[in-house]
Amino acid sequence: MKTIQSAESVCQGHPDKIADLISDAILDDLIQKDPYAKASIEVLITTGLVHVSGELSTDAYVDIPNIARNTLIEIGYTKPEYGFDGYSAGVITTVDEQSPEIALGIPSEGAGDTSIVVGYATDETENFMPLACNIAKNITQRLDYLRKEDILTFLRPDGKAIAVVEYENGKPVRLDSLTILVQHEPYIAEHELKEAVMEEVVKKVIDEKYITSKTNIVINPIGRFVIGGPMADTGLTGRKIIADSYGTSAASGGSAFSGKDPTKIDRSASYMARFIAKNVVASGLAKRCNVEMVYVIGMEHPISFNVYTYNEKGEYITKKIKNMFSLSPYEIIEFLDLRKPIYKKATKYGHFGIFDEELLWENLDKNFQERLKSE
Repeated sequence: MKTIQSAESVCQGHPDKIADLISDAILDDLIQKDPYAKASIEVLITTGLVHVSGELSTDAYVDIPNIARNTLIEIGYTKPEYGFDGYSAGVITTVDEQSPEIALGIPSEGAGDTSIVVGYATDETENFMPLACNIAKNITQRLDYLRKEDILTFLRPDGKAIAVVEYENGKPVRLDSLTILVQHEPYIAEHELKEAVMEEVVKKVIDEKYITSKTNIVINPIGRFVIGGPMADTGLTGRKIIADSYGTSAASGGSAFSGKDPTKIDRSASYMARFIAKNVVASGLAKRCNVEMVYVIGMEHPISFNVYTYNEKGEYITKKIKNMFSLSPYEIIEFLDLRKPIYKKATKYGHFGIFDEELLWENLDKNFQERLKSE
């Protein structure tokens, strides 16, 4: 049986991803100074303006305008001809204290929000991510690298990739289509741009065994893409939740991650769900694994927890993990060591499938796997 799965990834200069990165840059600075700070930071970006809003509970001082501008410069918004740059962009800050009703109503080990969270893993790739996610992410990473290293000098910061993969009997067999949008300098001819992206991006990052004569590769489908970034489109924190997770391979809990401290269970428990799913698959107990949890604000434990393995072991694994973890917010934070400034790097190209020793939700834990398999 043939099926299709797809995924999107965006470059760091995409307006929504800029907002995510600023939100998490502010969070990192805050947690660096106060690991127990509570934060929910939302950023809206439009032409020439960054608007930072949200709630904080901390005594630490964070220079929000400076962090926002430095993040824009780091991304590559350094030229006035982009219509938006880190040197001249205005920054408006409207950040309030956390609601006293919420602060009083949540016990120290209770969930900081009401949320559905999902974790997923598959054995189809080395990092246990869907193939479409890896292809899309590798494209945007490569575009950002070539731009920042001045290898392809015509590249501007905005861009995205959408990969569609065909499966037969549950296994990926070919890349059905790939769409790449590349913001560029006005001097580059369309055919030159397409040739360069094919040679320096597509052929460099995609295993040729997945590209067939039927694969449809489209680069800049409407032609010129000179005006991009916040000059062309408003950006907002948390608008790329499917790109940030598993594409169409798994459901989304519906909540964004960026700008939220780890007591916000929609972020921390999503990381824990990924850890569980990845290690279930790595243990050999399943080829695919989907973990779903439901939390209610103020409650210490999830009111629902289920592991789906697409075989007969799901119920068994669910019971095993319930005996191994309470899955309280406090336990998750401690187990994954989440009171550290690690969040900006986690959000650059999606929060999962990243090889980084500080992002513990991506760890392969042999002890955990052996405990899962033990009777």
